[in-house]
Amino acid sequence: MAMTAGAGTRIFSGVQPTGHLTLGNYLGAVRQWAEVDQHRAEALFCVVDLHALTVEHDPARVRRVSRQAATLLLAAGLDPELCTVFVQSHVAEHLRLSYLMECTASDGEMRRMIQYKEKAAREQARGGSVRLSLLTYPALMAADILAYGTHEVPVGEDQRQHVELARDLAVRFNQRYGATFVVPKATHPVVAARVRDLQEPTSKMRKSQARTAGVVYLLDEPEVVRKKVLRAVTDAGRDVAYEPEQRPGVANLLNVLAACTGGDPRRLAEEYDSYGALKKDVAEAVVEMLRPVRERHAELAAEPAHVDAVLRRGAERARSLARPRVDAAFEAVGLLPAG
Repeated sequence: MAMTAGAGTRIFSGVQPTGHLTLGNYLGAVRQWAEVDQHRAEALFCVVDLHALTVEHDPARVRRVSRQAATLLLAAGLDPELCTVFVQSHVAEHLRLSYLMECTASDGEMRRMIQYKEKAAREQARGGSVRLSLLTYPALMAADILAYGTHEVPVGEDQRQHVELARDLAVRFNQRYGATFVVPKATHPVVAARVRDLQEPTSKMRKSQARTAGVVYLLDEPEVVRKKVLRAVTDAGRDVAYEPEQRPGVANLLNVLAACTGGDPRRLAEEYDSYGALKKDVAEAVVEMLRPVRERHAELAAEPAHVDAVLRRGAERARSLARPRVDAAFEAVGLLPAG
């Protein structure tokens, strides 16, 4: 693997295969990984498939979506010669360290996690039982991060709390057992692209959303993308203005257009005198931005052996980076070294 100029800094981030990757995933994270992060630091990007098991799931679908997510990361421009792309469950050190993180965290910390409260409430509302792993998975996420001596974790605002927990656990472990872990920090894209659901613009565009009319997926056909954007919810009034609090629907469309074109949403608003014209331009901008990703995905999907080889090499490298630190953590807490 080629080393980058910023090799002194290590980045880790990942995507959950809980659904097909969306425009929000791309603009909010993956594009920055490809265009910026893999060039400025030693970067690891992971399909965190173990996290998909915290709620009821279809095993065949998890496998299918995990492969699709890995293929899309490569299609979006992640270069195995510049960064490490792998699947979480292929590297046992994540699970080994996760238990030590559970032994370092407290029950109260786990129950205060906002995502646990929200997901547990949804499970209970539909009559399901809440899996213990839903409560403890922030410990696994902390292990994902800390195993690699990660300095920076590019995340959305909804994951910041989990990175803060990873920081707390690293500090606590170091204080109890000696200096073992780097204390990471959460980072955000220089131009944050907060993409909202096109039908519910006050909600995040989620890949696991039950209603998909407002969610643009990376592999949606161009006509499907156009239809979803043209049917996007707007707001009262006729003039186009960038007012995120008062007019979230129009602001969302302007944010998407700005992210696609590199413009400023406030200035873009001044160029339109109707919602129809704005929607048309947003639709075409999204279609053209996603076209090379879709085309490259089709090429890679036709070469599964190549994708498998990339993931295998990525897991080998990830394992070699994580094992010494995880072994040191096992020794630090008082476990006998393996023979």
